Amino acid sequence: MKKKKLIINIILFIFIIIFIYSLIQIIIHENDNNKINKQINDINKKITIKEIIDNENIELIEQKEEINKSDPYWDYIKVNLIDVDFNNLKKINSDVKGWIQVNGTNINYPFVQTNDNDYYLNHSFDKSKNGGGWVFLDYRNNLVNNNEKNTILYAHGRVNKTMFGSLKNILTSKWTKNKDNYIIKMSNEFENTLWQVFSIYRIPNTSDYIQTEFKNDDEFNTFVQMLLNRSQFNFNTTVNFNDRILTLSTCYNDNEKVVLHAKLIKKENKES
Repeated sequence: MKKKKLIINIILFIFIIIFIYSLIQIIIHENDNNKINKQINDINKKITIKEIIDNENIELIEQKEEINKSDPYWDYIKVNLIDVDFNNLKKINSDVKGWIQVNGTNINYPFVQTNDNDYYLNHSFDKSKNGGGWVFLDYRNNLVNNNEKNTILYAHGRVNKTMFGSLKNILTSKWTKNKDNYIIKMSNEFENTLWQVFSIYRIPNTSDYIQTEFKNDDEFNTFVQMLLNRSQFNFNTTVNFNDRILTLSTCYNDNEKVVLHAKLIKKENKES
């Protein structure tokens, strides 16, 4: 009887420890969310996002394939670019590199970059410790060189839909049915850009889609064909060795990623 009571007490003690640990994690997670939301609000008060009407500085990226006149591409290239002045943001964090907007999601944030892909997994925009992290550019990318073949952005898939938490929207029929969602706007210190989505998917954890350097055009063509073949939705968009692409990556769960790829279709070089 005493042995049975001891076992029950041990089990009860274990459950109490698990409960307390879980409660602490919930409190920490909620506290991180509150801090992120405050930073987002503070950033939005300090920043002005301007729409740029087409002008002589804007360049349409030459498409090497013939595009059907019914393709929404012809509407997308009429979409205004955005321009962001980063002076105020740099006063908060000198690591800031650009701004990204993704239609049909909550993604409308500045992004940062440091010398690894770890720091901003657990640091927020103001560099304070935060499990929610921030949106960050792959350390191998260099925006000064605006001819990079694959520009990659990462962020946590937060449950409260901040950071890349709403990127999961791209896998829903509601998102894919709206062709206005197939564009991404970005701004950095060197150029303002518009990107057309060509691939979306959910995949077991792998790193084969975050390649940044390619030996030649054939290797890049093979790479983008892999991305096209993976897409869970057919965007009827071609990509080839002349294109620059953008990759967004986040966790779907512990074992899977949600990934989006888009190609550059329009840009404005900023005056130095």
